[in-house]
Amino acid sequence: MRKKFCVTISALFLSGMVMTGQTADYPFRNASLPTEQRIADLIGRLTIEEKVELMKHASPGVERLGVPAYNWWNEALHGVARTKEKVTVFPQAIGMAATFDAPALQKMGDIASSEGRAMFNEDLKNGKTGEIYRGLTYWTPNVNIFRDPRWGRGQETYGEDPYLTSMMGAAIVRGLEGDDPYYLKAVACAKHFAVHSGPEYNRHTFDARANAYDLWDTYLPAFRYLVTKANVHGVMCAYNRFEGKPCCGNDKLMVNILRNQWGFEGYVTSDCWGIKDFAAHHKTHDSHTSAVGDALLSGTDLECGDLYQQLVQAAERGLISERDINVSLTRLFTILFKLGMFDPAGKNPYSTIGREVIESDAHKAHAYEMAQKSMVLLKNYNDVLPLDSKKIKRIALVGPNADNAHAQLANYYGVPSENITPLMSLKKRFGNSMQIDYIAGVGIVDTLKNAPSFAEVAKQAAQADVIVFVGGITADYEGEAGDAGAGGYGGFASGDRTTTALPHVQTDLMKALKQTGKPLVLVNMSGSVMNFDWESQNADAILQAWYGGQAAGDAIVDVLFGAYNPGGRMPLTTYISDRDLPPFEDYSMNNRTYRYFDGAVRYPFGYGLSYTTFGYKNLAVPAKVTTGNSIEVSTTVTNTGKRDGDEVVQLYVMHPQNSNERTPICALKGFQRVHLRKGESKKVTFTLSPEELSLVNNKGNQVMQAGDVQVYIGGGQPHKSDGVMGQTIIEGTPYQVF
Repeated sequence: MRKKFCVTISALFLSGMVMTGQTADYPFRNASLPTEQRIADLIGRLTIEEKVELMKHASPGVERLGVPAYNWWNEALHGVARTKEKVTVFPQAIGMAATFDAPALQKMGDIASSEGRAMFNEDLKNGKTGEIYRGLTYWTPNVNIFRDPRWGRGQETYGEDPYLTSMMGAAIVRGLEGDDPYYLKAVACAKHFAVHSGPEYNRHTFDARANAYDLWDTYLPAFRYLVTKANVHGVMCAYNRFEGKPCCGNDKLMVNILRNQWGFEGYVTSDCWGIKDFAAHHKTHDSHTSAVGDALLSGTDLECGDLYQQLVQAAERGLISERDINVSLTRLFTILFKLGMFDPAGKNPYSTIGREVIESDAHKAHAYEMAQKSMVLLKNYNDVLPLDSKKIKRIALVGPNADNAHAQLANYYGVPSENITPLMSLKKRFGNSMQIDYIAGVGIVDTLKNAPSFAEVAKQAAQADVIVFVGGITADYEGEAGDAGAGGYGGFASGDRTTTALPHVQTDLMKALKQTGKPLVLVNMSGSVMNFDWESQNADAILQAWYGGQAAGDAIVDVLFGAYNPGGRMPLTTYISDRDLPPFEDYSMNNRTYRYFDGAVRYPFGYGLSYTTFGYKNLAVPAKVTTGNSIEVSTTVTNTGKRDGDEVVQLYVMHPQNSNERTPICALKGFQRVHLRKGESKKVTFTLSPEELSLVNNKGNQVMQAGDVQVYIGGGQPHKSDGVMGQTIIEGTPYQVF
């Protein structure tokens, strides 16, 4: 039996509206009735033409029933996006992943939904209910796996690891949706379902292929966790095909897995104009009418696009029934009722959130904190960092991102009232105590018109005590097809990158700066990794700063001068060379990410330096566990250095004696970010569930089976960081987790 569910939500229907005598007594307005009864009453009053219009992202409403227009399309990737209001802007998602701090990300989601709710509540009171990017249905988070560092949209994700992605994705879902037992503060949407990780140029035609092992071991775990554990209320299906069928019309993904196996009861939305791809680009359907019918039957409840009015013709041709339309419309209205759109404002606990929360001091403080926590120190030769502000009399600040506020906002961004760049932060703090020589020097990918030569830049920089080069790229060059790929320069294509190297013009300028003999510190802004081929050997220090949001400049200067001890960790593997990367369009996980790449790397997943040191001891692991049971694992972590700081305690699991099934080299199964004063010790405890102790077999089944399991806890991966190793023996008959 084919089933469906929905992806978008209509946020402003009917709440707070003045009721006419004609509509006030309809049962769907009676908040004392069961929700199912109210929705059935409302649907029963609609014509089929009205129904299908309500299933499009730009819903015109139904005036005769007092159902207002509503636009389902909104974004909240790292703060409310694309609104005309000034809002709080956090680091890009990949930067927030580098914090390895799920509670902080949940708080960010709560802040974003508070600011969005404030705007929506005001719009509702003023009767303005149809503008795009003003609703409460956020198409966030992106939990696709960042399997290849060349993917431009990878910056929107939480990295290459399924477990980290699951935990961080669940955190923002809980933050956005709130904790009321009935009402939703806002609605999150897990995207893009599924097997969607680039390339961008052919996403409307590409047929992704993955074997059962990779599908269930890598591409589906985060979606499954968000549906089955975090109770996400929205899912967006992807543009591409999977195994020959468009994802938004793919019964295997949408019906068998999402609906039947996982029991998803929310709504599904198409990616924007993705249904048009069925006939126009995938060539899997002979007409748009047959395409919309198939999408509906596969469970795409909402279309972001302009074709779903053809569902009327699909019904007339017998491809679907009006009952099929009602099933999807019920899912959509269920979301609207949970948002409180049809109830008196007093019943909805979120209806009182007002404008005073937008860009509040507390919100800005959290954006600052997350920017600090996202910074990853990759290299610190001879402890050149932190810089001593009492000794430095002159600093040369060079590079295209040293005063580029736009770079810090990444993509899918809002605009803050204040956006602090590194130059602005330096001037604010040290403008009266040291000379700051700012020279952009180069653009992102080319030289600047009428700019001084590299030799002239180096000559001026040589007069400083230290040179800080703030480079990298921007979301103009990496990102979604159509939004990025600025200028068509070498190294970029349709939003993706064709190389992991830093743009050569920046490296060439740094080579000239290196000749000065002065300490050279590189601060890199990007949404992915650079291989740092020359830089890793020649820069004295490297700080990966991502796209850090409105407080990026202050966070960077904090780390450079020691006001904040860096504790971020890499959510991606930094490969030594592009030659280490398999073909971009190959979706096999062989030789990809830290879990399956067995060669040397520049900087491992989970890696990051600190200005202090940490030690581990007293690992406690049960000697034996029976299949189907959890175990508790603990260790003591000590700050053994001379500064207070954060440590990201990471737990990895290995199955060294499993010879019959494919297994990861090691796999992250727990992490906690802890703050330790110098000399302080803390006991850190993890609980490993049967799911986390299991393996995926070649049929895609997740099974906890007998055998030895190694457990490692440390500040990074096994054999790449200080930590402690233990072992447990799993006994018993195979226990199928999923």
